Amino acid sequence: MGGYVVGLLVGMRRWLVLGTLLAGVGAALGYGALAVFNAPGPLGAAADIVIPRGGLDKVGVVLKGAGAIGSVAAFEAAAGLTAWQGKLHAAELEFPEHASLAQVLLTLRAGHPVQHKVTFAEGLTAAQIALVLAGADGLTGEIGVPAEGSVLPETYLYERGATAASVLKRAEAAMREAVDRAWLGRSVDIGLGTRDDLVTIASLVERETHLAAERPLVARVFYNRLARGMRLQSDASVVYGDSGGGSDMPGGLSRADLERATSYNTYVEAGLPAGPICSPGVAALHAAAHPARSDALYFVADGAGGHSFSDTLEEHLRNVARYRGLAR
Repeated sequence: MGGYVVGLLVGMRRWLVLGTLLAGVGAALGYGALAVFNAPGPLGAAADIVIPRGGLDKVGVVLKGAGAIGSVAAFEAAAGLTAWQGKLHAAELEFPEHASLAQVLLTLRAGHPVQHKVTFAEGLTAAQIALVLAGADGLTGEIGVPAEGSVLPETYLYERGATAASVLKRAEAAMREAVDRAWLGRSVDIGLGTRDDLVTIASLVERETHLAAERPLVARVFYNRLARGMRLQSDASVVYGDSGGGSDMPGGLSRADLERATSYNTYVEAGLPAGPICSPGVAALHAAAHPARSDALYFVADGAGGHSFSDTLEEHLRNVARYRGLAR
């Protein structure tokens, strides 16, 4: 009986030693796997990577090709063991420099898609806006030239794969909202009949000056001239008509250009031009809706980046002579 007990104790010790050894091996293996899971990855610099739809193998191949992971097998194993943490998302995602497998998987599960942006500067024509959209990185699909003055100059964010049409739709909605705000808050003395007329005035203001302080004055000159039945005589509108919807005339305007009859030649035609000549920004819309208090009827470049304003033709001619003297 005593021999049996001794033998039993010896056997138990052996199993205890074996169990301890196995536990140690398991812990070592677990520690090693954890170390691999959190070790810095091979990605040399932060990078945006487009993650496709598909299985782990397809995602792993893309990540390996982009240099974000060192082993597709290790990635698949880590993703499988942490599947309870959530699904992996297909999108363009930004992965940090030397991202570990843990960081890679966190980005795939919780990262926000990379935001691209396209900016329409104030004063761009519709044709120029169409070119900007066509050249925007990550946009898909084609668009035609939008209606002149229908796009609000602003920066718009989008995800890779968005359509150019969807961005344009947002920009047009933003312009409608901006025009509505300007129109509803307009000064009562501007004498315009429609929102479209307001956009047209604002587009002239946008193209005639880039100085914030001058915009309300330029707007008032146009309103004063309209009230007196005078031609607006906006060079910018003549350029738009003669260039076929552009914003520049190589070599400048000639006397023949000023005398050529088009629906945008405000030297020849009375009243407003046929429509907007560009996309005015919020500041130009505000200036058109809230012109300065002034009796000015004329303005001319002052040679220093701004304009000289005058109430009378005599004063205006002196300003013109002064500018020409500076321009020589």
